Amino acid sequence: MARDEQLKERWQEIVTKLSNQFADGDTLDLDAIIYLIGVQELGQLDRKFKKDHKLDLMHIAICKLLTPYGYYEFDYVDQDGWPHYIAKEELPNLKAGEQSILMKEAIVNYFLETDYIK
Repeated sequence: MARDEQLKERWQEIVTKLSNQFADGDTLDLDAIIYLIGVQELGQLDRKFKKDHKLDLMHIAICKLLTPYGYYEFDYVDQDGWPHYIAKEELPNLKAGEQSILMKEAIVNYFLETDYIK
């Protein structure tokens, strides 16, 4: 199977599973999935978050997702339990479609590593 086709299939599997689990079947978009990863990485699953914290959660997720690509490195967890990352390499200038593909690929890899999908 071609790499792009495999990515599409795995991405759709993730969207379907997460949408059924967290959105009563409504389709989650890329940003919503990034947010869910941020909540997972923070580990405070039973907490309600304010708008500014939602952006922070998405930042945590993006850092976590792009760490294997060498863009970020985990640094420490602060006293409130929030992980912090160091930028290691500047992100390349990508077109919107290219950014989306990179993030989808990183998300698929994340869920493969966590055994959420096979």
